[in-house]
Amino acid sequence: MPYTPSGFFCDRLIRERERRDGEGSLNKPIRFNGQDYNTLRQDYLQRKTLFEDEAFPATVESLGFKELGHKSNKVKNIVWKRPKEISENPQFIVGGASRTDICQGDLGDCWLLAAIACLTLNEKLLYRVVPQEQSFTENYAGIFHFQFWRYGDWVDVVIDDRVPTFNNQLVFTKSAERNEFWSALLEKAYAKLHGSYEALKGGNTTEAMEDFTGGVTEFYEMKEAPKELYKIMKKALERGSLMGCSIDSLVPARFETRTVTGLVKGHAYSVTAVGECKPSQQKENKVRLVRLRNPWGQVEWNGPWSDNSKEWANLSKADKDKLQHQNAEDGEFWMSFEDFKKNYTKIEICNLTPDALEDDKIHKWTVSVNEGRWVRGCSAGGCRNYPDTFWTNPQYRLRLLEEDDDPEDNEVVCTFVVSLMQKNRRKERKMGANLFTIGFAIYEVPKEMHGNKQHMQKDFFLLNSSKARSKSYINLREVTQRFRLSPGEYVIVPSTYEPHQEGEFILRVFSEKRNTSEEIENRIEADHPVPAPASVGEESEEDQQFRTIFQEIAGDDMEITANELRNVLNRVITTHKDLNTEGFSLESCRSMIALMDMDGTGRLNLQEFIHLWNKIKQWQGIFKHYNADQTGSINSYEMRNAVNDAGFRLNNQLYDIITMRYANENMNIDFDSFISCLVRLEAMFRAFQAFDQDGDGTIRLSVLEWLQLTMYA
Repeated sequence: MPYTPSGFFCDRLIRERERRDGEGSLNKPIRFNGQDYNTLRQDYLQRKTLFEDEAFPATVESLGFKELGHKSNKVKNIVWKRPKEISENPQFIVGGASRTDICQGDLGDCWLLAAIACLTLNEKLLYRVVPQEQSFTENYAGIFHFQFWRYGDWVDVVIDDRVPTFNNQLVFTKSAERNEFWSALLEKAYAKLHGSYEALKGGNTTEAMEDFTGGVTEFYEMKEAPKELYKIMKKALERGSLMGCSIDSLVPARFETRTVTGLVKGHAYSVTAVGECKPSQQKENKVRLVRLRNPWGQVEWNGPWSDNSKEWANLSKADKDKLQHQNAEDGEFWMSFEDFKKNYTKIEICNLTPDALEDDKIHKWTVSVNEGRWVRGCSAGGCRNYPDTFWTNPQYRLRLLEEDDDPEDNEVVCTFVVSLMQKNRRKERKMGANLFTIGFAIYEVPKEMHGNKQHMQKDFFLLNSSKARSKSYINLREVTQRFRLSPGEYVIVPSTYEPHQEGEFILRVFSEKRNTSEEIENRIEADHPVPAPASVGEESEEDQQFRTIFQEIAGDDMEITANELRNVLNRVITTHKDLNTEGFSLESCRSMIALMDMDGTGRLNLQEFIHLWNKIKQWQGIFKHYNADQTGSINSYEMRNAVNDAGFRLNNQLYDIITMRYANENMNIDFDSFISCLVRLEAMFRAFQAFDQDGDGTIRLSVLEWLQLTMYA
């Protein structure tokens, strides 16, 4: 949802302050909803009552909004219970957290559960997400907490332990052990993070993988997979990377349908291991195997190397032990790598370090994180198919400073991964939000423009083709791709496919060697071109008309009020038919008085008025230039150039605010709003410079000074 300007500023300032204070790191996660686990637990232990989470209550609202909403029959018989009401001896974790602890319930979140199953393979990662020392006995107060990576920050999510049940059975995720509850509570915390259980329905395994690790994911379509895919998978698993795969279903109605081989289409699986063995009757090559897990906890592959297949009879006990072969209907099974490639259509690898895919050496990669937003009418320019607005998208300058250590074919290149992730779309699904179709393009910056931090203009993109780009625009939460380019400076332009789509995103750049990436933020400054007042001999007919009207309205004191100023301006400005304006509003005229009122009387004398009129004439010329079609307004995307021509250098956040404040519902800005905007900018710059006595670009205001400044302007 769009921010109000004040809300946007406050939110941004709070986040920046949190980062300065170290908030959001693994060691100091942000408290989700401001809830502190230790403080709350201690409070409820002293009260000797069990915690009930008001932020995620045991009500239908927490279940969902449509299929699990108030009107759904599915929720009528759901009862929220604590584990102690479900089991005589509830345990948080029984015998260590393992992949068999995750069995899917009546929620279409196999993508999440497949990721949790992968998580159990790496204890260090698991216990980062699932803090240990939580139990139903020692210091039990009905409160638990879990940690997730969320758009660049780690957050700690507190929940109570009331979970949805039907006939005393867990409705959603459950463990094979009836008295084990860590996976059900983890699912609840993740549901709280996204607003409801129903918000978790349908998704991509990589989404949860990244939320558990802060890693970056790359996709492979099996039909286009590189010949070294098995090696890639083996190295990724050795490094703790999480891995999921699925079989595309061409017919949506047949999602999650079982094939004759026991595999399920449109369903997310975890890849939990790879291994090699040499059957006794085979003289030459080893057989490469892949182990997978169905989050259902049942329904397995029944082909070669399945639990009961004859292939296992030809293996030595040592090989069987090494592969941990088990004959059990637990959803986990082995299959040959060749059958894996034939049956599955895509694989997703969430790399904790992106180099796991290509390099035998372990490198510490450089990571740059940038937050941004597309604002309708200002910086939501759409893809390159829309050249009139594409250039207005946020732009990020990337400097690739050092080439790879071991390039192929002696090329001088830098390897890097770009990840564009749209934010909050799952959480806003109940308001009708869907994933945008997103992508990005990368342009090389000419050497003569290196170090120039100005926003690239429309002509640059009309005259230059992209050096690289995302493979496609797609409606996923994240688009990721690996590139190899020469050292130098580049501009990354992230966008939605269609223009005017408003949302927030995070752009991450991972590179093998040193790089820097930052949003192109114009330096905020203002020229103050004040045209010299025209002498009497040089007065135009219009100037003489203004002087006459001013003297007529001002009276003996030769000063005019805001209402009188409005009469003066409108009597002349309405003669300009090409402006298609109804004249200036009283509020605009009050702002003009505040700008030009040097003696603090709340009125304008003739000299102040002439000064103002010269400014309006200058700004009127700029407006006419961008009002080429003579519709009487200018497109909000052109406002960036118009403001620049008026002598103001602003950054993207300020252009966003201007659009929200002054554009109408059709994203157009009329003459009155245009002048009002420039008057406000001029006044605020002038006031700032008056307070900035030492010229260091910062000022300190008391509450009184702040209110005086903002109320009068």
